[in-house]
Amino acid sequence: MPNSSFAVKKGTVDKKNILVITLMLIAFAAANSALAQNSPPAKKDAAKSSTANDASQPNPGDFIELLRKDVRSQKKQIIAENMDLSDAEAEKFWPVYDRYAAELSRIYDTKIALLKDYVENYSSMTGEQAENYIRKRAEVEQSIMQLRLKYMPAFRKVLSGRETALFYQLDWRLGLAIDVELMQVPLINP
Repeated sequence: MPNSSFAVKKGTVDKKNILVITLMLIAFAAANSALAQNSPPAKKDAAKSSTANDASQPNPGDFIELLRKDVRSQKKQIIAENMDLSDAEAEKFWPVYDRYAAELSRIYDTKIALLKDYVENYSSMTGEQAENYIRKRAEVEQSIMQLRLKYMPAFRKVLSGRETALFYQLDWRLGLAIDVELMQVPLINP
C-alpha cells in the first residue's frame, strides 16, 4: 500500500483499519462507477429500469448505507487508537465525542439524502433545480464546519490544545476520505 495520507502513530492495527475503510470506499466507488458514466438520457432511463427489474444488481443506496454504518464504527476505533488517551482523559473525551458524532451524523444524513436525490434526478434537473442542489450542498458543508467550531471549546475542556488539534486532524482526514467516495456521483451535463 502506498504511503497513506493518514499519519498514524501506531503500526499494524491502524494500517488494517485504514485498509478496511479504503476497501469499503473502493467497493462503493466501483458500484457507483456505472452511474458516473455520461450516457444519453434514453440509455440512462433504460439502464435504470433494467436495474430496477434485476434484484441481483447492487443498489448504490445500499452501498451508501453500508459505508455509513461501517465507517462510523471504524472512525471511532481509529480515533481511539491514535489519540492515546489515559483512562481519565478517555472518560471525559468519549461523551463529548459521542455528542459531536451524533450531530455530525445528522448532518451527513442530510448530505447523503441530498446526494441520493441528485443521483436519481441529475439527468432531468432544470437549471434552477441544479442551482438549488449546489446551494443545499454548500449549506451542508457550512453546517459541518459550524459544528466543528461549536465543539472546539468542549473538546478543549477535556483535551490539551495539541490533543484537540490531533482529534480534528483525524476527523478531517476521515471525513475527506468519506467525501471523496461520496463525490463519485455523475456530473451534470450542461
